[in-house]
Amino acid sequence: MSETTAGSRPGLRDLTRDAVRARIAAVAMARFDADGFDRVTVEQVAAEAGISARSFHRYFPAKEDAVIGDPARHSEVLAAAFRDRPTDEPVWSALREAFATMLLRGDGGDPVTARRSVRVMTSTPSLRARNLEKHHAWAEVLVPLVARRLGGGERLGGADVDLRARTVVQAALGCFDVSITAWATGDDADVTGILRRSFDVLDVR
Repeated sequence: MSETTAGSRPGLRDLTRDAVRARIAAVAMARFDADGFDRVTVEQVAAEAGISARSFHRYFPAKEDAVIGDPARHSEVLAAAFRDRPTDEPVWSALREAFATMLLRGDGGDPVTARRSVRVMTSTPSLRARNLEKHHAWAEVLVPLVARRLGGGERLGGADVDLRARTVVQAALGCFDVSITAWATGDDADVTGILRRSFDVLDVR
């Protein structure tokens, strides 16, 4: 196998680990959604998934991680999607399409588990707090990118650019939350369509 091929594809061990993580997360989400996050123990999820509690913690350090996932990986996808947007595109449109790209790439293409994860995430204070931490991580990546675009095309001081960038990014995160919650609890299966409609309500320029 050439270096190029080896560097461009995950190894078998990585693929197996990702598949196991996805399986454990799916089992956990089904139990959390049915019985309530706080009422289900790691031991119960592990037993149903056919592993030990110790093995569960090798994949997910805390029970919340089975729901929230890895915010760093989503941050990278979101930032790359925003950078790839045309430089002359309005910032709000670029953010909307960056979030849409992140949703389309998803975490394995299982909408049932994805919907369950959103319902579980919004049902418990500890998970809502962790979700805010994830959004903070996304904002820290997006704000400098948005500020660079705003500052390059407008006569604003540095503080004004930063303030506007942070405001626009937080508004985008709010639209994202509204969209995925509506998708997870409603009948419309088109999550990117809901997202775009949500962003279009504000249409910040």
